[in-house]
Amino acid sequence: MKYDIKEVSARLRATRESLDFTAEDMAKAAKITVDEYMAYENGEKDISLSVLDECAEALGIEMIELLTGNSPTLRTYSLVRKGEGLPIERRIGFTYQHMAYLFKNKKIEPIMVHVPFEPDLTKPIHLSVHEGQEMNFIVKGKIKFIIGNSVEYLNEGDCLYFDSSNPHGMIAIDGDCELLAILI
Repeated sequence: MKYDIKEVSARLRATRESLDFTAEDMAKAAKITVDEYMAYENGEKDISLSVLDECAEALGIEMIELLTGNSPTLRTYSLVRKGEGLPIERRIGFTYQHMAYLFKNKKIEPIMVHVPFEPDLTKPIHLSVHEGQEMNFIVKGKIKFIIGNSVEYLNEGDCLYFDSSNPHGMIAIDGDCELLAILI
């Protein structure tokens, strides 16, 4: 699935309006300003998955519904084979596959992330901030990970669990990297 910001924004607005929520309600739920929320809803700014998740939770729907327009239906289990997760295109070079997109009422958002190799280790690393917690398990490769003022180098098999309200970001070193990110 190509992550089409205009379609996601339109679904967000339509859902909000159909449920009689105000933009102020949504901004409060997502812990952002009304202006920032409106920039997301108008398709002027890419919506982070964590903000989208906060909005979906406030609306009483699944984040996947905002991303795809379809509602997850599986309740007992969901099996997603290797390479068959729901693809989400966001940051250039990075690819994301949602690994439980068919399961209803998820407690976590498991996302397989492909991090491209960055040969220039002096290049600034894009940092993200969002509510909640996150766990990153390195499946393949090696990354340089920044969280707050700390720098960690993670290898295959390493696991990092952290408070994602701290600025954090990563680059792959020594080749591409694959990791399982679990957003909580």
